[in-house]
Order: sequence, then C-alpha cells, then structure tokens
Amino acid sequence: MIDYRPGCENCDKDLPVASTEAMICAFECTFCRDCVDDVLHNVCPNCTGGFENRPVLVKKFASTHPQKTTRIHDPVNPDEFAQVLQQYKDIPPENR
Repeated sequence: MIDYRPGCENCDKDLPVASTEAMICAFECTFCRDCVDDVLHNVCPNCTGGFENRPVLVKKFASTHPQKTTRIHDPVNPDEFAQVLQQYKDIPPENR
C-alpha cells in the first residue's frame, strides 16, 4: 500500500489521495508536479531517483485506507541541491 502523504515535501501544497498533481519516487517521497518540473527537474533531492505519477486512491477505499496525517515539509535548499541537480538532471532515472 502506498504511503499517501498529504502534501508536497517542498512547497507544502495539499495533495489529497485523489490528486493528479502528486508525484512520487521509488521511496515514496512526495512532491507536487510543479515542484518536480520546475524545481527538482525530475531528480529526487532525497534519493536522486526520478518521479512517477502517484496513483489515485479510488473513493471506495478512502475510508479503509486513510491518507497519512503527518506532513513532511522540508523545502529544498537551492544552493545545496544545485550540485546534485548538476550531477543527475541529464541522466535518465533508470541510468542513475
């Protein structure tokens, strides 16, 4: 079962279980599509992996598999992330 985190780890935008804006890496780090595209450039700041769309949890399971309530809000430090981004942004995730 995917860990449906409630918000973007970078900008803290709400990402409910039905959001089509939620993106996750292999470790389920969760970011909004805008941050993945415009800030992270498809490089997870935690594991350097790429991102995929987080599956939408259909309504009939929302009550039995509720969204997590603990938010992870750890905005990316642009200066620190620049070196990571420089190293990985031009390498496809499957080759990192």
